[in-house]
Amino acid sequence: MTTTTDRRDGAAPPRVRRRRGVQRWHVTAALAALVLAAAASLFVGVGDLTPADVLDLDEAQARVLWASRVPRLLAILLAGSAMAVAGLVMMHLTRNRFVSPQTAGTTEWVGLGIVVATLWAGGTSVFGKMVVGVVFALVGTALFVWLLQRLVLTDVVVVPLVGILLGGVVSAATTFLAYRHDLLQTVDVWMNGDFSGVLAGRYELLWLVLAATVVAYLWADRFSVAGMGEGFAVNLGLPYTRVVMLGLAIASVVTAVVVVSVGSIPFLGLVVPNLVTLAMGDNLRRVLPVTALTGAAFVLVCDVLARTIRHPYEVPVGMVGGVVGGVLFVWLLLRARRRVA
Repeated sequence: MTTTTDRRDGAAPPRVRRRRGVQRWHVTAALAALVLAAAASLFVGVGDLTPADVLDLDEAQARVLWASRVPRLLAILLAGSAMAVAGLVMMHLTRNRFVSPQTAGTTEWVGLGIVVATLWAGGTSVFGKMVVGVVFALVGTALFVWLLQRLVLTDVVVVPLVGILLGGVVSAATTFLAYRHDLLQTVDVWMNGDFSGVLAGRYELLWLVLAATVVAYLWADRFSVAGMGEGFAVNLGLPYTRVVMLGLAIASVVTAVVVVSVGSIPFLGLVVPNLVTLAMGDNLRRVLPVTALTGAAFVLVCDVLARTIRHPYEVPVGMVGGVVGGVLFVWLLLRARRRVA
């Protein structure tokens, strides 16, 4: 038993010390995976570039490094960390571990927005498509939350199924419009996660998601309180509706920017927040930075695998992420059902 003197001296109970040790181990593991995968990302590819070459780059190697490899690495870090944080915020606001931009239909609404923007103004810029995608994502996410508030759901697994069904309907509408106007290949290019086309000058919109991630961190305590329910938040004087709308706006902006820039990466915003919170608890401010690091590491590892599976050819990173994330998603579902049972 911990004595009063021990507590005054700052000593923690053994269980707390063990938990803190586990948390530090997870942070260290995420950082190590991130650093190793980042190093591999810079030197894996068709272009001949090794760590030794960095000390004496010729013109061609410098072009490969600064015009392709470094922008690609930055795009992966920004997209992976931001999508993981967006999933974490949605999970807290809806009080359901299986809600994310992918399972709430947000990604499919962005795809519909891209098709509408292409049909409405085919010559619009990527930024214009992003704005339309953000608007559609906001509407779709708000519709999903509205449905949750009016449905009586007794099983935690049913909630993401509602989002998946809603996303399926939206995806069907997108496919219909694309088929009627010969845009199926365009939709496939926009929606399939792939970093092979990332070059200097073609990824800078992703810096917007860094700003959204910073806002999410600054408002983390408010999101935590809002996640405890409207009645609890209002009693504490929190503007519940405003906080929820800001959280949904962050998730929508991040999803739209990432999909427009590099495509959709399945299950990223779902499995990463769940794995981190299972290891570190539900304190949003504490787990948010680790979630961002783990999301970036997850995408980096998937990207390196995508470039090495059929080298010198490249598999879309969305395909690799879908396989890995799908397996983890099934494991999380089975784990949740066992705990309920």
